[in-house]
Amino acid sequence: MDQLVLLEGIARISVFVSLLMAFFLLTVKTDNKLANRLFAFFFIFSAIDLSGFFMYMYTENHRNLEIFRSTFCLLGMPSFYLYVMAACYSDFRLQWKHLVHLIPFIIINLLFIPRIYISIDEGSFIGPLNQMSETYFIQILIEFQYVFYIVSVFLILKKYKEIYLENYTNPGTSTYKWLFQMTCVFLAAHSVVALKNIIRYSGFREVFLWANVLVGTIALFITCWFIMKALKHPELFRGVNSKLKLTKDILPEVEEKPESANEQNDLIRRQITELKYYMTEKEPFLDPSLTIQELSNQINIPVRDLSILINHHIDQHFFDFVNEYRIQKAMNILKDQSKSQLTVLEILYEVGFNSKSSFNTSFKKYTNLTPTAYRNS
Repeated sequence: MDQLVLLEGIARISVFVSLLMAFFLLTVKTDNKLANRLFAFFFIFSAIDLSGFFMYMYTENHRNLEIFRSTFCLLGMPSFYLYVMAACYSDFRLQWKHLVHLIPFIIINLLFIPRIYISIDEGSFIGPLNQMSETYFIQILIEFQYVFYIVSVFLILKKYKEIYLENYTNPGTSTYKWLFQMTCVFLAAHSVVALKNIIRYSGFREVFLWANVLVGTIALFITCWFIMKALKHPELFRGVNSKLKLTKDILPEVEEKPESANEQNDLIRRQITELKYYMTEKEPFLDPSLTIQELSNQINIPVRDLSILINHHIDQHFFDFVNEYRIQKAMNILKDQSKSQLTVLEILYEVGFNSKSSFNTSFKKYTNLTPTAYRNS
């Protein structure tokens, strides 16, 4: 009984915090409203799912409603998947085709749940429900759905990172890091949930109750972590254009050009020389939000050709290519005795970075030293 009281208390707090987070996401002012709304729906569905730890006390005379409530967990991962799409890609819009994500929820309620509604008698609830074949089917469907969406999200993040590195230079890659961390946390948390569901059918009631307490506690900590992230990084997301092609995808198109190999090699060498000269003399990398499209406009090289030039022929991501010039300029400033009064923070902003952690990471990557250690050496 003590475990039940503890579980109900944790679940009530988790539901309250989840709904509070959803309210924040629905009301906060941001450019990417769609992503925030989808994430808010994810928290609402999570709150509905977590409420099962205490709602059974109020739905004792409305068991059909309780079963219907339990099926809302099938909407959690689809809403998270669509949120990731909206957070990664600035041009993402909801379309009619996205209604396909509702199919598992609809199938369960239209084809299987009616028999469960009818089959449950007035004397018992959880016992017969756990023994029905539909319950086993629902559990298996939930696990398959979770694996499908987790894999899909990781694939989206992989493509997003590649597009970002090939086309953008803003060092704050917080979107990818945040979504990747969140997906890993969800994967770990759901592993605990899956283990709990196995214990449910093992007959170890005491262990099952403590497993529920653990799941509720994990859900509470994850939700609080989301809130802390939102408070600390209110402008966390920066989407990229999903229509941008990766260099590996457009190379075959370029190779079909009827130019001779020698002429093409001469053109490539000339373009590389012009690009490096422009980067050194005009220093476009000082713009912290420089993109490959903007650099293409400045140097009068088509963006597709410039992408191939940097990512394939120079063999660097655009992100690393530009940051190398920023680090070189920072190294010159740190070695200049006349500028010794400048702080590291002032230098990183001067050379085009907008994050101290990103600057330190990039600087150490190229020099194996921190900026302060490099200056002292």
